[in-house]
Amino acid sequence: MKCLAIADLFITKEMMEKGLYELRDQGVDITVKEWLHEDLEALQKDNIKLELKGSEAVSLPAEIEEGIEKYDIIITQFAPIGKAVIDKSENLKILGVLRAGIENVNYRYAEEKGIKVFNTPGRSNTSVSEFTVGLILSEIRNISRGNYYLKNGKWEKYYPAGILSPELKESTVGVIGYGAIGQRVANLLRPFGGKIIFFDDYFKGESEDTQVDLETLIREADIITMHYRLTEQTKHMLNKTHFEKMKKSAVVINSARSGLINEQDLISALQEKRIAGAAIDVFDQEPLPQDHPYFQLDNITITPHIAGSTIGNFANSPKILASRIVPELSNLEIKH
Repeated sequence: MKCLAIADLFITKEMMEKGLYELRDQGVDITVKEWLHEDLEALQKDNIKLELKGSEAVSLPAEIEEGIEKYDIIITQFAPIGKAVIDKSENLKILGVLRAGIENVNYRYAEEKGIKVFNTPGRSNTSVSEFTVGLILSEIRNISRGNYYLKNGKWEKYYPAGILSPELKESTVGVIGYGAIGQRVANLLRPFGGKIIFFDDYFKGESEDTQVDLETLIREADIITMHYRLTEQTKHMLNKTHFEKMKKSAVVINSARSGLINEQDLISALQEKRIAGAAIDVFDQEPLPQDHPYFQLDNITITPHIAGSTIGNFANSPKILASRIVPELSNLEIKH
């Protein structure tokens, strides 16, 4: 049984070889090839293109496709596996994606051909939820602004929201998207006190927090944090209409996907002080161009798409995926 694992600048060849030990222990012959980019920005540019336009938007290099017909399993993180690649992969039985999102894989076509597709749900739960709490605290308590001013020789205590900051203890936090990450954010925030409400069309279970409709959350929340998956239905689910209904003291946090918020509408809301602030880790265009309006605003905290960038997130992904694939190995019909 043969497996092709495609490494990149985030999940390196070493991480891949080390993390897939459970497959190797089951007798799987693993070959690791590298989808190389000049730097992380170039990789991210391809990744964004794939997320927005799907698995056919970027071509897989010829050196990776070479001999691809002999593999029973293909494992990728960001590298695209489109229809043409799947057609060449004559023996492919399992397609594994080392993250929760599978936009870079033509999974519908794969499944039509009887190929089982596995992703890696939960790998970013800790990294993104911890970062989200950091964004919230940084924005409402002016941590990054204070650091910026002090390093530039200014002892500043007056900020866009005033001299006195709000406390989480006295705030209502609205979580939009109550999946694994949204729930973990709520769990991390709960010890601070305050009230947590959430909106999620798909959540049917029980919770310590209060489930509300989107309109109620928009009106009542002091802090609104985004954790929905980006789809055609959720694109721009926060827009001008919602910003106009928010409290003027409200803060918007996005560490999920840029497309969940209409970026231009958010810029206008911040420019016109219709809301107090925002903390954003994801953008419609990455890297963020130097003439972007965000750079002219003093009521926003911005970070360069690093919410998921932890050792645990990337190094553990091959281990998580391998543990999902192993139970399926006995069901494979191998023909070489």
